[in-house]
Formats: sequence, C-alpha cells, structure tokens
Amino acid sequence: MATIQYKKVRNYKPLIWILTVAIISLIAIAFSVPNITALKGYNFSYLPLVNAILNSLTFIFLLLCFFAIKKKNIPLHRNFVFSAFTTTGLFLVTYLLYHYSTPSTKYGGEGILKNIYYFLLITHIILAVVIVPLALITIGRGLNMEVALHKKITRWTLPIWLYVSLTGVIVYFMIAPYYK
Repeated sequence: MATIQYKKVRNYKPLIWILTVAIISLIAIAFSVPNITALKGYNFSYLPLVNAILNSLTFIFLLLCFFAIKKKNIPLHRNFVFSAFTTTGLFLVTYLLYHYSTPSTKYGGEGILKNIYYFLLITHIILAVVIVPLALITIGRGLNMEVALHKKITRWTLPIWLYVSLTGVIVYFMIAPYYK
C-alpha cells in the first residue's frame, strides 16, 4: 500500500491559538448579545436537534478514528479525524447561529435530575473550552507526523472530546422538553 505524504506545516501553533481565541470569543459573544434583530424573522428551533445529531456523529467518528488507529490504518484514521473535525465545525456554526438568534432555554426539571443536568452542562461547557486548543494541537501534530507528541496529547484529547460530544447529546435530551 502506498503511503500518502503530507506537507508539514512549519509552525502551526500561532494559528491554533488564534483559532482558539476566535472560537471562544464568538461563543462568549453569542451569549452576551443574544437575539440579533437581523435574524428575528427566522425560525431556528430545529437547530438544537441538528446540534445533537452533529455531536452524535462526532462521537461516532472519534470512536471509528480510535478503532482505525488500533488497526494501524492511518489513512482511515485521518479520514475519521477530519470527519469528526468537520462535524464539530458544523456544530459550532449551528450552535452560534442558534444562540445568536434565540433566547436561552431554562431547564425545568427538579430534584436529582436537575443536579445531574447542571453537572453535565457545567462540565460539558468547561471541557468544550479545553477541547478547542487540545483538538487543534492534536490534529496539527498528527498532520506534521510528530507521532510521539501526537500520541502523548491524544491520550487527553480523545477522552475529553468524546465526553464533550456525548454530554452534548445527553444535555440536549434532558432540556428538549423545555424548548418553546
């Protein structure tokens, strides 16, 4: 089997930090400046479901990525990484669109479910912020064939990214009954 050669990116670290700051800033703005008037006429109520589907796909692609690398199938591994990154990117776009245009939904559950919901939501949000630079660094190291460094950071990136993807879906199902 022929190996595919990729051109190494010399110094990807500044790009990673610029993207990290830009993404986190956009998310912060989405929550501080909701309901943009230019988007008032549109109904984006379907986007939370789309976001849950995209998170589910990301979770599946990450698992397939893991299994592909365990079989030492690097091209398939790379394709699944790109697929997970693509669904995460699409999630980010639809997530921002929804939160720029729609008021936040309050969780209406009570008791232990409320505690579980907020625990999952808070850990999901914190780790979603953490996963942005981790995923970008991991992908950069993989593309540059820095195998030892890629493996080292992947031990953190994969479980966190899987957790963020899965809890995004769980949080959606827990809050879905309270969407207007």
